[in-house]
Amino acid sequence: MTIGQVAKESGFAPSAIRYYEEAGVLPPPMRRGGRRQYTPAVLEKLAMLERAKACGFSLSETRRLLYGFRESTPPSERWQAMASQKMAELDELSENIAAMRELLRRKCACMDLAECGRRILDKKRGTRKP
Repeated sequence: MTIGQVAKESGFAPSAIRYYEEAGVLPPPMRRGGRRQYTPAVLEKLAMLERAKACGFSLSETRRLLYGFRESTPPSERWQAMASQKMAELDELSENIAAMRELLRRKCACMDLAECGRRILDKKRGTRKP
C-alpha cells in the first residue's frame, strides 16, 4: 500500500503517518524506488493509535502500549496496565477541576486588587482580618 492508500483507508493525513513513523509509534515502512510501501498491518496500528489518542494517551504512552511490554504480553494486560494509570490521572484531574470550580463560584466583594491579594494571603496564612 502507498501512503496515499493508507491515508485514505485510515483517515489519517499522510503528514500524520510520516510524523508517527518519526516518533517511533509506527515502524518504518519498506521502500520501493524511494517510495514508502506499507503492509495492511499498518492500518491496525493506526486504529490502535486512534483509540489510544481518544482515551487521552500521549504519544509516549501510546509508544509504551505498543512496544513497551514483552512481546508475549497479551494486549489485554497491556491495556489494563495503561488504563489503570490513566484512570488514576483522570481521578486526580477531576479532583483538581472540582476545586477550581469551587474557587470560580466564590463571589468577590473586594474594592480593589490589593484587597483581593491581602484576602488571599490572609486565607493562605490562616488568618482573618476584619
